[in-house]
Amino acid sequence: MPNLSQIKRKRMLEFLEKIKEEHKNDDEMLIALGEIESELNAKKYGLVWEEHEEKVDVQMRTHIPVFTEVKEREIAASPDKPYNFLLEGDNLHSLYLLEKTHKGKIDVIYIDPPYNTGGSDFRYDDTIVSKEDGFRHSKWISFMQCRLNIARKLLSENGVVFISVDDNEMAALLLLCDDIFGQENRVETIIWKNKYGAGAKTVGFISVHEYILCYSKKPIKDLTSELDEEGQAAYSKKDDKYSTRGGYLTQPLMTTSLGDRPNLVYDIEYNGDIITPRKQWVWSRERLEAAIQNDEVEFNKQKDGTYSVRAKKYLYDEFGNIRRGKPITIFNGPFTQDGTKEIREHFGTEDAFKFAKPSELIRRLIAFEINGISSKNAIVLDFFAGSGTTAQAVLEQNKRDGGNRKFILCTNNEQSICENVTYKRIANLSNGYGEREAIPTNLKYYRTDFVARDEEFLSDALLEHIAAMIQLEYGVKIDGSQYLMVMSDKEADELQKHFGEYNGVKALYVSKNVLLTTEQLKTFDGIEIHIIPDTYFKFELKEEGQAW
Repeated sequence: MPNLSQIKRKRMLEFLEKIKEEHKNDDEMLIALGEIESELNAKKYGLVWEEHEEKVDVQMRTHIPVFTEVKEREIAASPDKPYNFLLEGDNLHSLYLLEKTHKGKIDVIYIDPPYNTGGSDFRYDDTIVSKEDGFRHSKWISFMQCRLNIARKLLSENGVVFISVDDNEMAALLLLCDDIFGQENRVETIIWKNKYGAGAKTVGFISVHEYILCYSKKPIKDLTSELDEEGQAAYSKKDDKYSTRGGYLTQPLMTTSLGDRPNLVYDIEYNGDIITPRKQWVWSRERLEAAIQNDEVEFNKQKDGTYSVRAKKYLYDEFGNIRRGKPITIFNGPFTQDGTKEIREHFGTEDAFKFAKPSELIRRLIAFEINGISSKNAIVLDFFAGSGTTAQAVLEQNKRDGGNRKFILCTNNEQSICENVTYKRIANLSNGYGEREAIPTNLKYYRTDFVARDEEFLSDALLEHIAAMIQLEYGVKIDGSQYLMVMSDKEADELQKHFGEYNGVKALYVSKNVLLTTEQLKTFDGIEIHIIPDTYFKFELKEEGQAW
């Protein structure tokens, strides 16, 4: 495919030559043109690359991507729960469509893009990009830029994106993400020790780590991790609140480290003894007395007659939420060997998918709490889904904390990976496999199709794919029973006439061209009514002159 930057630069320089010839006797003009030419040829500071164009991008000039459901691959194992989605096709096309249904709605994005090692991991326009390719890095950056631009639009206001990368493109990706998400939204570069054992040898070093870049939609004030097993074990003491609050540990309530604060200097009475702090208390009198009343303070009389006064800190807070962990400096594991083991467990051989990330790694990432907001209801997107590790991470974290996270996975079907690996892994998780207990889930499987822009009845052709977009946006199944589409006034009349025959209708998805009557609105009272948005395909219809 053409090198767009090179083409643009060449065209501009050729045009400058024409202008120079026309003004060859004007010294002032020639000096100005010379400065412009120098700027065009100069190297810039920062991330500068040769812009490239992909076949999948060119294809959208003549065709409109759409989703078609592969109904025989539906998994419906968890009644009354929303659906997750597996999108087969080039992820650029899937992202293009997700922008119509999930703009500003994705809470967590995790991706593990090709590392561009110069081996066989990165294909660009169906060709493996080798180390000998002089545009190897610029192709990778072009490839990532267009996808990350859309990814940013998909993030919710408190959304975060995690991107796995190694040394091959770490520096370039950091600058690219600074440009797309803003350097002020760079949350952290996580160092992940991903191997145990000898690791890969470099000159004088052993390489046993990769990186995970984390960026947010807007600056984050607070991001906390879950409490790991070691941290939970510290809450070992028990009292009569154990069934609801779990174990507890204690923390001192007297301090000498705070600045002088007279309101924290006071006496309290316990068992007839007056207790005076060595310097001052950590809490105000009102808070400490309330804690004593709730049996959340321990008193221990020392040999010298003084008291040790300590607050009980329970594993679960009063709302049933587990305590958060300390700030993380490095992920020491889980390891790539764990990811390989999981593939072997699912498929009987590790050859089914090479270099799969361990699900525990992604599970830790999606468990973060952002600005005090739990991730329990997060929508998680992975548009380099590979073997489906992110699906496993989401399902296992939901099982762990009772969450209702949903996942959307995008992957191509090279060597039937989407059908035989990604889908099969999700089915295994839902049904149970080996000695692992089933985690029942719902899934819809979509395949990317295309509608030609010069289609005579373009609106009708696109209308055939509206149900797929509605299901994707709302996480439901248009089943003609609980969830119904109303596409014409005639259908609205028929539904009203027979509405008493329906049982348990939850939502109606109504075309904007349908004007529900007052009587119909009364009939459908208590039912969610959603107007099918113009944003699905109105832009494309406008481009082709079939909408206004």
